[in-house]
Amino acid sequence: MVVKIEATAKNADLKVAVIDTGWNEFIVEKLTSGAIATLRRHGVPGDAITHITVPGAFELPLAAKTAAETGRYDAIVALGCVIRGATPHFDYVAGEAAKGISHVMQSTGVPVAFGVLTTDTIEQSIERAGTKAGNKGAEAAAVAVEMAGLVAAIKGAS
Repeated sequence: MVVKIEATAKNADLKVAVIDTGWNEFIVEKLTSGAIATLRRHGVPGDAITHITVPGAFELPLAAKTAAETGRYDAIVALGCVIRGATPHFDYVAGEAAKGISHVMQSTGVPVAFGVLTTDTIEQSIERAGTKAGNKGAEAAAVAVEMAGLVAAIKGAS
């Protein structure tokens, strides 16, 4: 008999850290609101959500790693917004944020959902923070809930 394990969004007893950036705050605050609202819709109580703010996207991996290593969180949602400019700064910040967040997830076993917008324009960021392209913060929160459930199911299946 084949045992199938799937991600589900039925995890009311989760503890989740939402880590966002202070940079591009007018965009990021919409991502954060969307993420927290989604967590609440999935049954995560407000007192089980910790909101942490770091200066910028480059700092997200350290905060995520520190939070994951406490053992207090079942999942982490990393949110930010990096908009391409005229210099290579975008490539370094966006690339290192993605690589660092991925490393945190792999090294700690705690799901970390990547909700960092990496866009070419402010307009693209606005579209992804709750207008035409949905709210990527909300989507990241849903992924975090599903992955936390999946990790727990895999551990329980052994």
